[in-house]
Amino acid sequence: MSVSVDPTFVKPGQTQPAQALRPHAEHAFADELAALAAQDDRPRPARWKLSPWAVATYLLGGTLPDGTAITPKYVGPRRIVEVAVSTLATDRALLLLGVPGTAKTWVSEHLAAAVSGDSTLLVQGTAGTPEEAIRYGWNYAQLLAHGPSPDALVPSPVMRAMGEGTTVRVEELTRVPADVQDTLITILSEKTLPIPELGQEVQAVRGFNLIATANDRDRGVNELSSALRRRFNTVVLPLPASVDAEVDIVARRVDQIGRSLELPAVPHGVDEIRRVVTVFRELRDGVTGDGRTKLKSPSGTLSTAEAISVVTGGLALAAHFGDGVLRPGDLAAGILGAVVRDPAADRVVWQEYLETVLRERDGWGDFYRACREVSE
Repeated sequence: MSVSVDPTFVKPGQTQPAQALRPHAEHAFADELAALAAQDDRPRPARWKLSPWAVATYLLGGTLPDGTAITPKYVGPRRIVEVAVSTLATDRALLLLGVPGTAKTWVSEHLAAAVSGDSTLLVQGTAGTPEEAIRYGWNYAQLLAHGPSPDALVPSPVMRAMGEGTTVRVEELTRVPADVQDTLITILSEKTLPIPELGQEVQAVRGFNLIATANDRDRGVNELSSALRRRFNTVVLPLPASVDAEVDIVARRVDQIGRSLELPAVPHGVDEIRRVVTVFRELRDGVTGDGRTKLKSPSGTLSTAEAISVVTGGLALAAHFGDGVLRPGDLAAGILGAVVRDPAADRVVWQEYLETVLRERDGWGDFYRACREVSE
């Protein structure tokens, strides 16, 4: 027996259905954006929904004069956000660069939501991204029937953003083939997109800008040409500077994800989050937190995003198959999966860390036993 399900189609910018698994930023934080707009009396660049100061406040969090609390979307150096926002207020595009899991996509989405009120103009970069994804394509039925015409043209997100004066996002730019990357050069330098088939061009209106993200571990995959790189102002997003900062980030995101998935609240989770973050940081840095013991690092990145995934999975186990309290046994399998990506080399690294560090660490006996049990 087959069951048909009618999908709910939503055009970009429209209100999303209540059952959306992951609402876009402009919908998830609509109340905060509205509160900021209502109290924002600072100058706004053309077609911006908020002033640069309000955009930075939306990203970094704060309390408005009327007492409205704005939750932090990014926990990190304030200057990084200020530079990113001020770049978007100029005619230079913004490139967010960093190792995997440093919130590049998250920051780009929230920047677009705060600046333009729409984060859905998006080009997802892959090895197969065609030139049409950045420039334009054609409705081939119209093209064959009537030839090249404005009605047959299918605008890309970049073309739409140019015409509307809004922000467009290009994710994983360095995964895009080099010849396709270079289609951005004229767009970013001349602010023009030629359409030779029609003898026309699209000129960007004020308010248009582009945010790209790139993983700095992808160097050598499809490196940006020097001509294209010059069109960007590059902002490097670092890993969290301290354990406390990373624990705060993980706890906030896990809470948000848990509420969106309607997971039952699990008490006393911060201590276990700190353990996960500590393990990831030590293996990532190649040294224990006290600096006394050198460690081998596994092949994976062990990023903040992966810590969030491990803890979220642990919460689901604790809520649905445990006693409602997050325990080491709920996290051990997730940690093993994150650390051991290469079954041969990474398993040796993990076993050595278990026996030389976790086994000897005071107060970590339950954590060590849970991790050892799933590792055998």
